[in-house]
Amino acid sequence: MPNSTTRKLVILDRDGVINVDSDAFIKSPDEWIAIPGSLEAIARLNQAGYRVAVASNQSGIGRGLFDMAALNAMHAKMHRQAAAVGGRIDAVFFCPHTAQDHCECRKPLPGMLKMIAERFEIEPADTPVVGDSLRDLQAGASLGFRTHLVRSGKGEKTLAAGGLPEGTMIHDDLRAFALDFLANASA
Repeated sequence: MPNSTTRKLVILDRDGVINVDSDAFIKSPDEWIAIPGSLEAIARLNQAGYRVAVASNQSGIGRGLFDMAALNAMHAKMHRQAAAVGGRIDAVFFCPHTAQDHCECRKPLPGMLKMIAERFEIEPADTPVVGDSLRDLQAGASLGFRTHLVRSGKGEKTLAAGGLPEGTMIHDDLRAFALDFLANASA
């Protein structure tokens, strides 16, 4: 449990955790559709004193499927809809590269999560990372973050494939994660 001097942060993947995912990529604001209860879960985390950061691979940019204007418009929609239910996302970190770029920020490599830890001055051991894919969890586990898999998005396939980092907690979706996490944090 975090002590009173620990900065409280939750790191979320985007596609499949906050919004509905697609094998054809989410390429426009019209395609960005919140998973029921996800934005309310963010608001609940905020109300409990947690800041929220998003860490998302967005290789659709590197593949030429959409541009920065489209990504910014998707994130503006996400911020607006979160605010409408009392939620706030403090920062969105994303990797625009494809796997062929061999960058350090593309999950499962931990570069993006390192940047978040530095920016928010948090201890990985006190901070949950929530994702629906193995690479989300691998990036978090490599730095000592507490890993949480949601069954939404690609989560069921990830769970069925196995090989999750040791200690990974399983939740039906982001709403269930928030309820479980906050119940345990106050215990």
